Amino acid sequence: MEKSAENLARAIGVRVKHERNARGWTLDQLAAQAQVSRRMVVNVEQGSVNPSVGTLLRLSDALGVGLPALVEPPVQNTAKVTRAGDGAALWTGEHGGRGVLVAGTEPPDVVELWEWTLAPGDRHASEAHSSGTRELLQVVEGTITVETGGETHTLCVGDAMTFYGDHDHSYSNPNDIPARFALCVYEPGVGQTHRAEP
Repeated sequence: MEKSAENLARAIGVRVKHERNARGWTLDQLAAQAQVSRRMVVNVEQGSVNPSVGTLLRLSDALGVGLPALVEPPVQNTAKVTRAGDGAALWTGEHGGRGVLVAGTEPPDVVELWEWTLAPGDRHASEAHSSGTRELLQVVEGTITVETGGETHTLCVGDAMTFYGDHDHSYSNPNDIPARFALCVYEPGVGQTHRAEP
């Protein structure tokens, strides 16, 4: 892992362990609640693995804290600024794309703001989020393909889309130039229900 990814993995591990201990849960209890292996929980807490976005979502749902709470320390102020380049890069594509979580709110109704770059040939497949999740995106550069609900949508610069994220979906760039899009994810009632099985 590169240095920034190592630092992020360690920070996530500390936060997961803190939240687990605050609930008095064992490693096995968290693993069962999150529907991930005990070994994965251990690796995440030790900061020795760069977990997938899907794994992080399962852990955050189980802990009832929302994904933003796992990747950034609690904020006491009324406003939090994330400077350009300081977001949490939680996904890296095979061809150099990145999914960066730049802002988020606290539970129970969590809103996440993401900045995505898809290099030519990159594809990100996402597991179903919790029931009622909505996603809104707008293409800033290039063209992307969104697959959701058995339909395929091609979006160009300025195009926007809203869809339910509580079933499997994906974003891809089948073109030969990079694409960028802003993504907002709304997850109602985080911690009250658990993520659907893929």
